[in-house]
Amino acid sequence: MDSDNVQVHRLEVVQTGRRRRWSEDEKLRIVLESLQEPRQASATARRHGISPSLLFTWRRAFGAKQTAASGSMPGFVPAVVVSEERKASLTGAAGRIAIVLTNGHQVIVDAGVDPVALARVLDVLERR
Repeated sequence: MDSDNVQVHRLEVVQTGRRRRWSEDEKLRIVLESLQEPRQASATARRHGISPSLLFTWRRAFGAKQTAASGSMPGFVPAVVVSEERKASLTGAAGRIAIVLTNGHQVIVDAGVDPVALARVLDVLERR
């Protein structure tokens, strides 16, 4: 049989499906749904017919947008003036400072605290 004379008798076109396009609002809704309870990412991905890895990619992208929108810009910290008695009860000793965050968490540190470590702790507490 000569390979130059081979004719095709039957040709099938197999459709693998359309690639879905998700709007930013749909992605955000799915990401927020996956964050509702611990270990909900895989169940959420199955429910919406997407792979868990795609959902985690969206979660990382959403987190990066949140950080860019709120975390990277320097800002002002609200200050509260308290009486000397209240200050003494908060600090307890010279060289200490009490930091009360907007969400109610309170951190008391010594004057020699590592500022980089303190910034990380405050960042984590602000997100809770």
